[in-house]
Amino acid sequence: MPDIHALYAYLRVHDAARAIEFYKLAFDAEELFRLTEPSGRIGHAELRIGPATLMLADESPEAGRRGPVPPARASSLIHLHVGDVDDAFAQAIRAGATVIRPLEDQFYGERSGTLRDPFGHEWLLGSHLETVTPDEMQRRYTAILEK
Repeated sequence: MPDIHALYAYLRVHDAARAIEFYKLAFDAEELFRLTEPSGRIGHAELRIGPATLMLADESPEAGRRGPVPPARASSLIHLHVGDVDDAFAQAIRAGATVIRPLEDQFYGERSGTLRDPFGHEWLLGSHLETVTPDEMQRRYTAILEK
């Protein structure tokens, strides 16, 4: 196994400049830098959201790189763990995110909900409620599925 140093989410978006502004408003992102092509297309940008780095770029259809196409659901989501999920969820909605799953207290010890950003990417926002052991989590999960 190679010596792994980090794992980054890298988003392909339609209109990366607008996405950067959205992430600043929705998640208090800080733009670290961007690389812009002569056409104005953003070939690469990096944002800091809390302790994490989010990378993104404009779509490159000629290279087969496209972002999600709403209304189809994205095939993945980003879990953003925050101190106060109610405030963070409301902030993202004010910035233009739409609710996929409203905030609820979850069996795994977190209060969480899911949003879709204006670019089709899904975000699971959550806050810690309680520490749940894997065995207890499995017991609760099984109980939900047996209802």
